[in-house]
Amino acid sequence: MNWTGQIGNYWLCLGRQFDDKNRLSFATWADNMTSEDVPLFGFAIELPPRARLRALYGALKSAILDGRLEQDARMPPSRKLARSLGISRNTAVAAYDLLLSEGYLVARAGAGTFVAHHARITGNERIGKPLPGQKRLSPPPSRIDDAAAAILKGTGTSNHPFDLRPGLSDKSEFPFDVWRRLSARALRGLSKTPAEYMDPEGRIELRQAITSHIAHTRAVVCAADDLVVTNGAQQAFDLIARTFVTPGGVVAFEDPGYPPARAAFAAAGAEMRSVRVDSEGIVVDELPEDARIVFVTPSHQFPLGAAMSLRRRSQLLSWARRTGAIVVEDDYDSEFRFSGRPLDALQMLDRLDDAGGRHVLYVGTFSKSLFPAIRLGFIVTPGWAREALVRFKGISDRHSPVLAQDTLASFILEGHLVRHLRGMRRSYGERRASLLAAVERGGGQNLKILPSEEVGLHFAVAHEVIDEDLFTVEASRIGLNIVPLSRYFVDPRQAGTTGFVVGYGRLGQSCLQAASGKLCGLLAEFGAGYAPNRSDDMLAKQSGPEASGESRSFGGAPS
Repeated sequence: MNWTGQIGNYWLCLGRQFDDKNRLSFATWADNMTSEDVPLFGFAIELPPRARLRALYGALKSAILDGRLEQDARMPPSRKLARSLGISRNTAVAAYDLLLSEGYLVARAGAGTFVAHHARITGNERIGKPLPGQKRLSPPPSRIDDAAAAILKGTGTSNHPFDLRPGLSDKSEFPFDVWRRLSARALRGLSKTPAEYMDPEGRIELRQAITSHIAHTRAVVCAADDLVVTNGAQQAFDLIARTFVTPGGVVAFEDPGYPPARAAFAAAGAEMRSVRVDSEGIVVDELPEDARIVFVTPSHQFPLGAAMSLRRRSQLLSWARRTGAIVVEDDYDSEFRFSGRPLDALQMLDRLDDAGGRHVLYVGTFSKSLFPAIRLGFIVTPGWAREALVRFKGISDRHSPVLAQDTLASFILEGHLVRHLRGMRRSYGERRASLLAAVERGGGQNLKILPSEEVGLHFAVAHEVIDEDLFTVEASRIGLNIVPLSRYFVDPRQAGTTGFVVGYGRLGQSCLQAASGKLCGLLAEFGAGYAPNRSDDMLAKQSGPEASGESRSFGGAPS
C-alpha cells in the first residue's frame, strides 16, 4: 500500500472541507470521507464504560450548540456511528432519537438525519463564552439546576399528539365568554378611576374573594389582610426566599420535589439540603436541625403523589416550633379531589395550635384551577411576616395586574370558579381512571403505581428495571410526551426510584382512549423486554413529533 499517497489524498480531501471561516462542513465530510480509517467527526468523542447513551447524546448536543456540527449537516448512519465508537446500534439510535425529540436534529424522508437549521447558539447567546476582548460584567447564574431552568423557560406547546406532562391544565373547557364579559366590565370600571399604582398586597376585593373560596374548599381560615396576591406560585416562592433566606442559610427540601421552587431558594443564596420522602411525606426525623425553612407539598406530594399523614404533620409542626423554622406549604392542585373529603391544610393545624408562633406560610395558585397564563397566586401569611412580604412584593413589581385581579374577583364571587371546578373535577377524574387502568393492564410485575391521594393532575409510576431514557424516546416516537421520574430528584443519577410521571391535565377527552391504548402497549413491550431494532430508513421516514424540530421541555409542574 502506498501510505504516502494515502495520507496525501486524505489531507487534500480534508482541506476542501473548510469554508472561508475555517469551519468544518460535515455534510461534505460525510460525502467524501468513506474510508473506515477516517474519523466520522472532526472532534473526539470519548464514552465512559457506563451511561454511554447519555454521554453520546451530550457530546453530539454540545457539538451542535457550539457550531462544530453545522446547521443542515447530515449525520452519519447510526450503524456507522455505532461501529466507529464501539457501541451497540441501539445506543446510537437512542441518542439520535433524543436529539430528534428535542429539536436538535431533523429527519428527512429518503435523505437521512440532519442538524436542525436553528439549533446552534451563536454570538452573545453563547453562555460563558464572551467574544474576544469582551469583558463580562457579572458571572452567569449558577444556582439554578438544569431541571428547574428547563421548566422555567416555559413548557411551550408540545408537538406530541398526547401530552402527558404533569402540572398542566386543560383550558379547552374554560368559560372564556364569561371571562371576557367580566374583564370588559372590570376595564370599564378602571377607565373611570385615576391612573395610579395600587397596594402591593393586591386588590381588597380579590383578597376577600380568595379568603371565602379557600375557607370553603380547603378549610383555610384567614382574613383578607392575611393574604398577599402574587404572580403565580413561583413569585410567591421567590418573595418568601428573598424575605427570609440569608446567604448560606439552610433550606430543607423534599427529594424528589419541584425544581423551580428549589431554584427560587437557591437563587437567594440558601444552602439547599434534600430530605427523603416516604409514603407519609417528608421524613421529619431527617430534617437538619439548622434548617431555617422547610418546603413541603403535604396535600399531594410532588411528584410521588402521597399525602402527608396526620402523624407526620403534627411531627413537622412540633419540629418547627422547637427549631423556630418556617414551613412553606405548597398546595398546588388539591382542589381537584376525586373521592373523600379534603385533607386539612397544614396551615389550619398550625392555626389551631395554642402553642402560638404560627410557622406555616400557605401558598396557593390559580394556574391549575384556571390556566397558567392568568399568572395569579397568593400567600396566606402569619401576621408577623406580612409587612416584610408586602415590602418585597412592592420592590419586585409594585403589584400584580389590576385588570386580571378584578376579573378574577368577580369570577369567584359570582360562582363561576366553583362551577368550572365541578366540571373539570369530573373530566379529570375520567382521564385519571382511564390512564390508571392502562398502566395496570400493560405494567407487568416490575411496575408499581405509587400510592397517592385521589387528587390533582398526575400520578407517578415506579418501574424496577426500566431504562428511563429509552422509555421516553420510545414514548415520543408513538406520540406520547412523558416525563421520567428521575428528573425531579436533586441528582437524577442517584434517584432511588426509576419510573415516570403521568399527567392528564392536557389530555383532551377526544384522545383519551388512544393515549391510554398507546401507553398500555408501550408498557407491555417494555415489560416483555424491549429491544428496538430500527433501520436508518425508518428513522428518516418517521412522521412523529420528533421530526418537526420543535423543542421539548422537562414537563410542567405546580406553579
